[in-house]
Amino acid sequence: MNAAGFIGCHHWSILERVDVLEFARKGTVLLLNSPYPAEEVWDRLPDTMQQRILDLDIDLYAINANEVARAAGLGGRTNTVLQTCFFAISDVLPRDVAIEKQKAAITKTYARKSMEIVAKNHAAVDMAVSHLHHIEVPGRVTSEHGLLPPVPADAPEFVRDVTATMLAGRGDDLPVSKLPIDGTYPSGTTQYEKRNISDIIAVWDPEACIQCGNCAFVCPHSVIRAKHYDDSRLSEAPEGWLAAPLVAAGLPSSHYTLQVYAEDCTGCGLCVEACPVRPIGQPQRKAINLAPVLERETERQNVAFFESIRQNNKQHIDFGTVRGTQFLQPLFEFSGACAGCGETPYLKLLTQLFGDRTTVANATGCSSIYGGNLPTTPWARNAEGRGPAWSNSLFEDNAEFGLGLRLAADQHTKLARTRLEQLREQIDDDELVDAILNAPQVAESELLAQSERVRRLEEKLADLEGPLAADLRSVSDHLLRRSVWIVGGDGWAYDIGSGGLDHVLASGRDVNVLVLDTEVYSNTGGQSSKATPLGAVAKFASGGKETNKKDLAMQAVSYGSVYVARVAMGADPQQTLKAFREAEAYDGPSLILAYSHCIAHGIDIRKGLDQQYKAVNSGHWPLMRYNPVIRQQGGNPFLLDSPRPRISLAEYHSRELRFKMLKQTNPEEADRLLNLAQRQVERRWAEYEDLATRPASAFASDAHLEDEALS
Repeated sequence: MNAAGFIGCHHWSILERVDVLEFARKGTVLLLNSPYPAEEVWDRLPDTMQQRILDLDIDLYAINANEVARAAGLGGRTNTVLQTCFFAISDVLPRDVAIEKQKAAITKTYARKSMEIVAKNHAAVDMAVSHLHHIEVPGRVTSEHGLLPPVPADAPEFVRDVTATMLAGRGDDLPVSKLPIDGTYPSGTTQYEKRNISDIIAVWDPEACIQCGNCAFVCPHSVIRAKHYDDSRLSEAPEGWLAAPLVAAGLPSSHYTLQVYAEDCTGCGLCVEACPVRPIGQPQRKAINLAPVLERETERQNVAFFESIRQNNKQHIDFGTVRGTQFLQPLFEFSGACAGCGETPYLKLLTQLFGDRTTVANATGCSSIYGGNLPTTPWARNAEGRGPAWSNSLFEDNAEFGLGLRLAADQHTKLARTRLEQLREQIDDDELVDAILNAPQVAESELLAQSERVRRLEEKLADLEGPLAADLRSVSDHLLRRSVWIVGGDGWAYDIGSGGLDHVLASGRDVNVLVLDTEVYSNTGGQSSKATPLGAVAKFASGGKETNKKDLAMQAVSYGSVYVARVAMGADPQQTLKAFREAEAYDGPSLILAYSHCIAHGIDIRKGLDQQYKAVNSGHWPLMRYNPVIRQQGGNPFLLDSPRPRISLAEYHSRELRFKMLKQTNPEEADRLLNLAQRQVERRWAEYEDLATRPASAFASDAHLEDEALS
């Protein structure tokens, strides 16, 4: 009952760590997606797998499905290729009949989306048969290696005992006593997973690189990182280490390395798209490129050496530039989000800028799944063992949950300040106490100075006894200003949690809201949300959405006391960076709406940044900031950060399947909705432009009334 006659393994890295033949029987047919040539497949298998193939007389086939899919124009989608191989070798139907029926099913499934997609899948079917290889199995074991351990031997004990067991698919074998009694799991455990999911990865060209940091900024999985270091470290570097002289004033005798974490790279290609460099005479290349890299040992050694280099001093980093942020450590890394995800770069940036001061309330959705996907979590820790605090409540109450975290943090801060004043004499350092209580905490230099003062305080508290000292020790870290972020997708912010979000924005409390706007319920199957644009096809809007997208930005602007920004990393990374820093520094509620491209849009994910650019430059997603601080200073708080639309909405729509599907099935309705959408874009742009060009005096009276109310 538990024996399989056919077993397929869609990725080589799985068979390196998991016993995929656990349920094989005598004569089972085994199909492998192999990045290696047919003549090398047998020798590359683990010795235990070879022995089982011999013992059970397993029939072995292999194909490089990734290569076939790319050649057919399907990118990393190998399902059609592997399905064809199944029909070709399983004999459930005669091969010719099976392939004919498969092509008919492809046409039926994809014709309403695009005949181009149909043609690519048909090509993949034809190529699969010719690239499928029957592997001759020798009569002996030839491999010199066994299964790789799920996690490295130097991983923490909990990771080796619990996480590794889950990763190996044996979670049911764990006794209850091994699980955390309070439900908390260690953070930063994706670093031990090393999934090796792509046979093509990013490769850095140090000679062509201008060290701009764009690739590290947009990398969805934090696999591209940069450091600069003294030239003396080069003598310790392993063979194959890549470096270039640092291009920066004030740091002589320094080198620069852009390190790719090869085993974690998904091969999405966003880094290549973001790179502005084209070497002379090589117009098809960039300073970072995708290339097949199967042997990863050199890069393992390089990563180990890279991590041994001290993290660059934050006081010497320019937080205000994309170039500077590449030297900040990300504390959100190696997530299991889709390759090329449009959401995760924003979360990575959040942790780079605000680090271990960050507390995150995460709405249920894509971000809660890749953010808290047992057995590993991408929310990480720095060298001091500190990192963001993260929790997920529900879909509908995330805003209230985040407000609760803010209120709790404020109470902890209040208690800490009270106890600090009460213990002033015992601490016996008035200068330190006064500095902690009164020092500003806005600029990074101020926050670093406060962090050092709190560390000195904690050293003094270690020698004090009594309940007051115990109280202060328990909350002393709240003397450093906490950065509370409420994170979720558009389904939460525009729909199910909108009432709570409005309540929190109206509260006036110092919370930051980040909406990862994919304009659709991505995680639950692509249903239409109030963020879905006019004319887009989605579940519950199969004939094209007939109502406008809610303008959540303007709803928040209407309060006058909420910092609001629309950002799109692919259109203007510098504006994105500025908005994040302004929002966090603002002493009040802030809302950032971040355009996030998604596979649900039906795009070539490697062109995700270009689609973001088109969204902005068509007027669909105007970049703006509303900063109440400017209004309080007597200026115009509404800042329009993108130019007037330079391309038509039709050009933006033409690259996305969610719009093209309706054009295919009902061209007249598609044209009607497109015309309505174009007029809506023009109307909204006129409103935004009017607000941005009003004289400052038009906002002065509002600011005066608000100041009176607060006083």
